[in-house]
Amino acid sequence: MGEIWVKVCGLTNRADVDHAVTAGADAVGVVVYEGSPRFVPHQRLAGLVIDVSAVTVLLSVDAEPVWVVESAQQAMFTAVQPYGRNAAATTQLALASGLQVLRPVRAVPGFVLPTEDGSIPLLDTPHEALHGGSGESFDWNLVRNIGRDFVLAGGLGPHNVATAVTRAAPWGVDASSGLEAHPGKKDPGKVTAFIEEAKRR
Repeated sequence: MGEIWVKVCGLTNRADVDHAVTAGADAVGVVVYEGSPRFVPHQRLAGLVIDVSAVTVLLSVDAEPVWVVESAQQAMFTAVQPYGRNAAATTQLALASGLQVLRPVRAVPGFVLPTEDGSIPLLDTPHEALHGGSGESFDWNLVRNIGRDFVLAGGLGPHNVATAVTRAAPWGVDASSGLEAHPGKKDPGKVTAFIEEAKRR
């Protein structure tokens, strides 16, 4: 197994984006869902990830596929992470448009992975009200030996990411709320420690 791929999500400002990349993040994520405390309005996307030397991921919930893809392209994002009722259609359109896709999957007993279409499954903790960012982990035994690359999310932080990598053997890891000083603002020390702990194997 090579070095783990690390994504820092829920970024709302360029300073946090730049710190995450400098600290070694392979990807950064920005949320355009108004129901999230990490919401970034469409008009503030411009310049947030331009010239960033990492995968840049736009997270949406229930948004129209064309809007998601066009917003990602206009703001120079390289990938999308669609949740909700339009996730499948957004995935198809994004892949056809040359964008990468992280496809969220609720990690419940008996979960089914989406068809291998070029997207990468992102396995996250199920929650009744939240689409990611819950700060809660799930039973990592559910995702062992699933037979394809996946990104592990849900309740990860500097305190447990090394254990998660060992137990679940993901291709990548993703964290958001566990790296914050407060919702929408990252703690630089936590971001650096998370990346170092994830990659120290």
